[in-house]
Amino acid sequence: MSIHVISILVLVVAFVIATLLPINLGAIALVAAFLIGSIVLEGSPDDVADGIFDGFPGSLFVTLVGVTFLFAIARANGTVDWLVHRAVQGVRGRIWLIPWIMFAVTALLTAFGSVVPAAVAIIAPIGLSLAVQHRINPVLMGLSIINGATAGGFSPISIFGGITNGVVAGAGLPGSPVTLFLGSLVFNIVLNVVMFFLFGGRQLMGRVVEEPAGVGATEVSPAGGPGAAKGATTGATGAAFTEGEHRTVTTLDLNRSLTLVALLGVAIGALAFQLDVGLLAVTAAVVLSLVAPNSYKGAVAQVAWPTVLLVCGIVTYVNLMQENGTIDFVGEAVAGVGVPLIAALLICYIGAVVSAFASTTGILAALIPLAVPLLLGGQLGAIGVVTALAISSSVVDSSPYSTSGALTVANTPESERDYVYRRLMQWGFTMVLITPIVTWLILVAPGWL
Repeated sequence: MSIHVISILVLVVAFVIATLLPINLGAIALVAAFLIGSIVLEGSPDDVADGIFDGFPGSLFVTLVGVTFLFAIARANGTVDWLVHRAVQGVRGRIWLIPWIMFAVTALLTAFGSVVPAAVAIIAPIGLSLAVQHRINPVLMGLSIINGATAGGFSPISIFGGITNGVVAGAGLPGSPVTLFLGSLVFNIVLNVVMFFLFGGRQLMGRVVEEPAGVGATEVSPAGGPGAAKGATTGATGAAFTEGEHRTVTTLDLNRSLTLVALLGVAIGALAFQLDVGLLAVTAAVVLSLVAPNSYKGAVAQVAWPTVLLVCGIVTYVNLMQENGTIDFVGEAVAGVGVPLIAALLICYIGAVVSAFASTTGILAALIPLAVPLLLGGQLGAIGVVTALAISSSVVDSSPYSTSGALTVANTPESERDYVYRRLMQWGFTMVLITPIVTWLILVAPGWL
């Protein structure tokens, strides 16, 4: 049995153990990385350890820690509550519109050049706070944000679009940036409509929010019947990290104003200057802590450490699989299939499976070249195959082991975090199973692209 087969089996066993027992999958994955790394990596024990840690996703670790650290402060001093209040005013109390506003905002950010994780990191904490305050399913909100980011992610001026179109052009294949962008956009809009109704969107369409003078927001039915009064979220009136009842925040004070400036600075740095969103968030959180060190001393404890371990552990193992050639081994085996149509479908599945755990950017750059021999034969439409592969490799970012899915889990209130993790895992792997065959049937098999 080859080491590639063993690596895949170990990953499957890790998932089975974590499903049956209450053990963090990330911890199991780190043990698996240690065992497989000791077999495949050469040199002294220190060299082996260095080889394993080369696959540790340091950027993702800092992003998860930095964003949840910063927004712990923002929640504690009431800034998030104020943003929630303003967002509800913006949609005139129509609760069902809130997830779609989040979808549109992230789509615009990525379409104009933001990297997908940066857009999700900025919008997810706001959207999930809205979900808490207005009893929106956090899975619905999180997926709306992720799908929106993916919908805009393949515009001609976006990161994903630029990489994909560049690889296609470099291989001398015919390409269509417009088809790639519209294909991803339409697919994700349709996907979000389906998801909206699956996770409670229909119930939201009959609810609005009114804000009588002097009292907090109250949900009412279209006929005017009273809904459940909404309590404010934790920390609405000051820097507190314990549960309690607080009034709704509708005004700005000095700490909230400084926090808004910090959040805006992170957004501008990440979106306009392509600076690392994790390092920006950590910097902003430390600056705010220096301004009020006693008020925010409990913020670090609010970082979603179990989620950080979970995601970083599994990504470390998958990166080791890439390093030892397991991913290439599978891809080359598929490329050798004698029937081009079947080979194209299998490559889409590889893109979906691997991207659910690893960098979508890296997968796009690696798998499109694997498809080149198939496409140069002229039996398949290059535009259709590339578009199907791009969509298959990106919609699975909803997996909790991808950066976007991990950010969604990390920014979910602790009481619902396990529920969101499991639902995103189910949804993500459903996308792994369904998306390649659907895109293949629409874009590849007919041969019209």
